[in-house]
Amino acid sequence: MNLKVDKITVPARPEPFGLDISRTAVVVLDQLGVHELADCFVDMQNDFGHCEGIFGLAGIDLSGIQATVAPTRDVLTVARGAGIEIVYLKMAFRSDLSDAGAPDAPNWLKHVSMRAGDHVTAPDGSASRILVRDTWSTDIIDELAPMDGDTVVYEHRFSRFFETELDEILKAWGIKYLVFTGCTTSVCVESTIKDAMFRNYHCLLLEDCTAEAIGDDLPRSNHDASLLVIQLLVGWISDSTSFIAALRLLSSDA
Repeated sequence: MNLKVDKITVPARPEPFGLDISRTAVVVLDQLGVHELADCFVDMQNDFGHCEGIFGLAGIDLSGIQATVAPTRDVLTVARGAGIEIVYLKMAFRSDLSDAGAPDAPNWLKHVSMRAGDHVTAPDGSASRILVRDTWSTDIIDELAPMDGDTVVYEHRFSRFFETELDEILKAWGIKYLVFTGCTTSVCVESTIKDAMFRNYHCLLLEDCTAEAIGDDLPRSNHDASLLVIQLLVGWISDSTSFIAALRLLSSDA
């Protein structure tokens, strides 16, 4: 591991977010890494971002989630170039559904109503299953597909730290700062950021790289409410443009 200390400051709310590149990771939740700086991408998989995935089949508007793909792709490109660790977090159950919970467990009851475990046909005609590991349904969308050297972690609850190896991986890399992208904002993203803060990680969420449809017709959507909670209590909020600019400034100063 490179022990060189490279510090950047990203414009953010409620105040600028300072981080040490050598101790940072980018996390992609169900959408979305290079050792030392890790980006976490949450739930950018076909079930949540494709019209024939679990959200699309339920009639959920995917336009907001799909709008996060381009800025997330830009973040990944620049982060990889800066030597940042990329961590993809994927929501999926084992094929026997043994990790989904008992028949009367709240986790299973909430997911079975969304057809979790159902057999479906992927767009290419192959067999798939909703929210089940190693199927088209839980593959990362093509535009954000992992590259060699990226890390992929499966999880089966809204928080990606619950009964997963994520914390152990990050600690082994010496990670202190997490940069988050993914969906959906008030569910998996907020749950994971809160759990990360409880474990003393400093969390930066890029607001144009996360979205959700819940509450879009309300004066303040779930997305907006989560951003407020995160910036006030558990982390910092910025955007892809500011984060990329900070990384490029560091590179130009090298």
